[in-house]
Amino acid sequence: MKKLNIFLPLIFMLLFQSTANAQTLDHPPIPMESSQNKKVSIIILEKEKSEQEIKKLIQFVPNLELRHIYKYAFHGFSVKGTQADIDQLSKLAGAKMASPVNTYTVHADESVKMIGGEEVRGLFDAKNQRLTGKGVKVGVIDTGIDYTHPDLRANYGGGYDLVDRDHDPMETQATQGEGTLHGTHVAGIIAANGKIRGVAPEATIIAYRALGPGGSGTTEQVIAAIDRAIKDKVDVLNLSLGNNVNGPDLPISLALNKAVEKGITAVTSSGNSGPNSWTVGSPGTASKAISVGASTPSLNIPYVDIAGQKLRLEPLQGSVEWDFNKSYEIIKAGLGKKEELKEAKGKIVLLERGELTFTEKALNAHDAGAVAVMIYNNTKGAFFGNLETDVTIPVTAMSKANGEKIKKALAKNKVFARTQIIEEKDVLADFSSRGPVTSTWEIKPDVVAPGVAINSTVPGGYLPLQGTSMAAPHVAGACALIKQAHPDWGPEEIKAALMNTAKPIFNQKGKLYRTFEQGSGRIQIEKALKTNTLATPGSLQFGKFQLADSLHEHSSYVTVKNIGTKGQSYSFSIPPAENGLSWKFPLSFFLKPGEKKRVEIKLSADPELLNKKIYDGNITLNAGPQTISLPYLYVLEEPNYPRVMGFGLGKGDKKDMYRYEVYLPGGAEEFGIAMFEAESLRFVGFLDWKRNVGKGQLLQEIDSQQLPEPGLYLIKVFAKKAGKEDSIESYLFIQPNGQLVVQSS
Repeated sequence: MKKLNIFLPLIFMLLFQSTANAQTLDHPPIPMESSQNKKVSIIILEKEKSEQEIKKLIQFVPNLELRHIYKYAFHGFSVKGTQADIDQLSKLAGAKMASPVNTYTVHADESVKMIGGEEVRGLFDAKNQRLTGKGVKVGVIDTGIDYTHPDLRANYGGGYDLVDRDHDPMETQATQGEGTLHGTHVAGIIAANGKIRGVAPEATIIAYRALGPGGSGTTEQVIAAIDRAIKDKVDVLNLSLGNNVNGPDLPISLALNKAVEKGITAVTSSGNSGPNSWTVGSPGTASKAISVGASTPSLNIPYVDIAGQKLRLEPLQGSVEWDFNKSYEIIKAGLGKKEELKEAKGKIVLLERGELTFTEKALNAHDAGAVAVMIYNNTKGAFFGNLETDVTIPVTAMSKANGEKIKKALAKNKVFARTQIIEEKDVLADFSSRGPVTSTWEIKPDVVAPGVAINSTVPGGYLPLQGTSMAAPHVAGACALIKQAHPDWGPEEIKAALMNTAKPIFNQKGKLYRTFEQGSGRIQIEKALKTNTLATPGSLQFGKFQLADSLHEHSSYVTVKNIGTKGQSYSFSIPPAENGLSWKFPLSFFLKPGEKKRVEIKLSADPELLNKKIYDGNITLNAGPQTISLPYLYVLEEPNYPRVMGFGLGKGDKKDMYRYEVYLPGGAEEFGIAMFEAESLRFVGFLDWKRNVGKGQLLQEIDSQQLPEPGLYLIKVFAKKAGKEDSIESYLFIQPNGQLVVQSS
């Protein structure tokens, strides 16, 4: 047993703070497994085979190591060996898919009240029984949990460690590597029952430790956890983890869909790679799971009035409140090094992000006598962060653009900042990943929930964290309450109840967020429990229209069920008129209690009259006194999704061979890896170049003779399709001994 050290530091901020360009809790690129020229791969079978049949197959390729056999998530197994041996086995086994193992990383009482959860009066079902999640099993696939925590030990129902392969899913201790706390934080949001109370405080937590030291784990571990959760017949499954590949066909997304088919309500975070579109990553792309984005609970946000401009500040997690009643002078102090802060006493210091940790910058400013710290981003956009220790002055983040505005003003005159505090809630967190999903054009996330400044359990105490990791367990807890109230409901009904009753949210300018940013909106548990109608699915996709098709008609189907005690009339409201579009809705209809009807909604479009790539909105279903919004989406031609993602490079299976992998969401008319000298940017040549590459994961071996002389090179991995080109830039260091080191630029 991994006995927990109760003196483990409360914050392992290696995961939650950044000194470079990445946003807090960014997903890393997919690494290559190249230990001894071997890799791990997931084999998905066309037809079911017994354990004995699989072991017999492995004997035909003796150099392969059988690692996991999957019986429930899908029919298949994982093996370790050379690519050549894996390919040979795939042919022998009649494999449907052979996928490389990717790396997945973790994405942490007011927020519970906000979504309508554990309030003073509580929530009750139709029989007036209090809803607490009692009798509902919630699986948590994460870093393990501290089951000795006083707020969690009564809820702990066992589990399994897929990293160490034992029955002790305790969080990683600092003595075992990079200590973790993520799973304990997630479990507390779902079901803490002590000093703090989760959404479903009497639900049973089944813990699956699939992410080890530092909060990282592989595809095979996560799928093995899903497989075991299906076997254990959990009711709800939470995965606050993900990678940066926006693909619906990755094995974990497929496994999660299978879990839903087996009756498990699967909840997953959408990712922390926002605010741009197409940033949702697997398994947040799983069609049948509930993918969750992050909104804000009620927060007091400081704004500073500088030379007539009102600029928003983002308090770092762990910072004291910014609440000044007088103006203070601002000075710029570089990166926040001690020697740069000599004039900081009694002033607000403006620091650039980078080189030092957020905490080091803050402590240096504090020691120099500064009254507050503003850290502006060193790349485009805003960012979020956390402090790893207490600092007694406010520490905030701001966008690069706002930081540059202040620097310009400082170059001319002295600048003084006056503070204004504005209460905000139900605003989409900047880091929250957006959809749509590539190739299927589905709306993800499905809903949003509070994911900023969420206080929950960690080993040895409590801590506020932020991320879509913290939003997903709010929804998992809500699913537990709904399951308790409606034990006969399956995942589709639970998902529909949450989506049909969600509250659409607006940005700071009062504009409604796009459907692929917020899904149906922020969940409202009480309304989900009291709904009299279920409309499934909760969102509609009309696919892709092509210019060559001239006039085209697509259909989507909705099943409307009256779950109330009285008969109800139903009708659809026609969306606002738009040039080039024509809708056909069913006539109004009546349903008796328990009755349901499947209806068709048709959309005709003339692509010649359309001028956008992505069209979305909400269709209104009038269900008696209730109004249900059904988000919809369709795309024209090939929209502007990233043409390339998830690049990795490592050793190949044979001597003097290397192997790269990359994900092409829609394939590519042209794909290449161009190399340039790092300093002069002189073009050296192509590491690889292809035309007409199919969509999905691309794996390719290259000969070492194709590599230039040892040195540092800039590599540009690019893909072109339908007139759009995207690229990933990395630095490649070729060592004199032939070893390769790849680092993101």
